[in-house]
Amino acid sequence: MPEVRFTVRWPDASVSDCYSPSTVIHEFLAAGASYPVADFMQRCRTALQLASDRVRLKYGYACSSALDQLERLEARAAVLPLDPTAIVTIVAMRP
Repeated sequence: MPEVRFTVRWPDASVSDCYSPSTVIHEFLAAGASYPVADFMQRCRTALQLASDRVRLKYGYACSSALDQLERLEARAAVLPLDPTAIVTIVAMRP
């Protein structure tokens, strides 16, 4: 399956390099786009679960890398202040 690596900038200006095992992530995130944190996280939850499901359909098992990535994103978002105006920016998306 074609994987996608993407870089996000958090509201505190820190940067995370992320991974999706599937190009389905392109249906939910776009390079250069910005999303409120809650929206970004919902998009990631959906996209990474779909990516894991695609791996399951093709290989017979879920993609632990996609689920691990989601856990890291969840942990990172959990330490941010509750600010509905805070945004996450997609710095880059690479095949």
